Amino acid sequence: MDPDTAREFHDETLPAQGAKVAHFCSMCGPHFCSMKITQDVRDYAAQKGLEEQAALEAGMREKAEEFKKSGGKIYQEVGSGGSESSGVTMRAAAKE
Repeated sequence: MDPDTAREFHDETLPAQGAKVAHFCSMCGPHFCSMKITQDVRDYAAQKGLEEQAALEAGMREKAEEFKKSGGKIYQEVGSGGSESSGVTMRAAAKE
């Protein structure tokens, strides 16, 4: 999709004026937007002085190491909610 059409769709789905500068669309949100992830990879590559493919590989190695250090669990315990009757709150592994 060309950038102008993409911006039109973006602005249609997020009509509030503040959303016009959002770097994600209403379909996926900020943590799962492929456009945002692609820009994050480009920024990471520029920061590390790498080509995009090398940045992807380096980033995957870093995230794999982070995952192993966190215990290798997809869901991490974050607390018990403050009362004895409440269940343990779980969250997905940290996202950057």
